[in-house]
Amino acid sequence: MTTLTIGILPYDEMKARTLAIARGQFKPAPDDPKIWLPSTETLGRILSGPNRALLAEIIRSKPQSMTELAERTGRKVSNLSRTLKTMERYGLVALRKGSDGRLAPEVPYDNLTVKVPISSAA
Repeated sequence: MTTLTIGILPYDEMKARTLAIARGQFKPAPDDPKIWLPSTETLGRILSGPNRALLAEIIRSKPQSMTELAERTGRKVSNLSRTLKTMERYGLVALRKGSDGRLAPEVPYDNLTVKVPISSAA
């Protein structure tokens, strides 16, 4: 089972952390989150109930195209494309080009864990 860890950190702190890593002033621990989101609200939008169901359907059926996924979910291709591109930007899905040139979504994780700091300093 593959688990992705997501962290919540305000944008300014994410930027400062990234710069510190680039300068060699900070080394992330192996179990640190691989993906950072700016707020729990962002997390809630990205991992809403319908979007989690979409991820589960991708894992279950392994669709070979967005059209196939649209048929399986009853959602429009344009809606799926927008949603999945957002998820791809955050590393939650991969959109692979098949041999026929069509995009096929895949979810490289079985589980997600979220680390939410109580204070803004992580």
